[in-house]
Amino acid sequence: MPAERHPLQPYIPSMARLLMLGSFPPASHRWSMNFFYPNFINDMWRIFGICFKGDKGHFVDEEHKTFRKALIENLLNERGIAIYDTATVVERLNNTASDKDLKVVEKTDLKAMLRQMPDCCAIAATGQKAAELACECFGVDVPKVGSWSVFTFEGRDMRLYRMPSSSRAYPMNVEKKAEIYRAMFAEEHIL
Repeated sequence: MPAERHPLQPYIPSMARLLMLGSFPPASHRWSMNFFYPNFINDMWRIFGICFKGDKGHFVDEEHKTFRKALIENLLNERGIAIYDTATVVERLNNTASDKDLKVVEKTDLKAMLRQMPDCCAIAATGQKAAELACECFGVDVPKVGSWSVFTFEGRDMRLYRMPSSSRAYPMNVEKKAEIYRAMFAEEHIL
């Protein structure tokens, strides 16, 4: 399989306080928009809708089967939420975005990213592979879903959360996922 380089640049608003990390985007033919969590059946932006707007459809454009990218970016900028992935280059073993089918060729330099975000004090890993790679980078144990591990990065006290995957393959309904995300956003004073 040919190696595939990440198609997006990290999204880092000024004053970012939270870094959300997935593993790697799906193949481009699955994208409904040119941004993170682009697969229309992925629930991340529905989770955000529930957490921040009380409406899972707030960031969803059902008519065009896409998401409202401008609204998403506005919210990320207002709340100081950065987004990227833990892998920069992967090989897709079975042509899917499933964690089990991704062979990481090059990990993202998460420490360099954090140096660009002096106000960031928390990382939210949005799936098992993302949690494993982030925890490996910072030398902490992978926490249970919905909880966090504490670490220090260059004098900064940090929390690393293990969040439920927003993939529909993850066996939890969107409302329950949103409840766990809402607790994390509240803990980090982002709501």
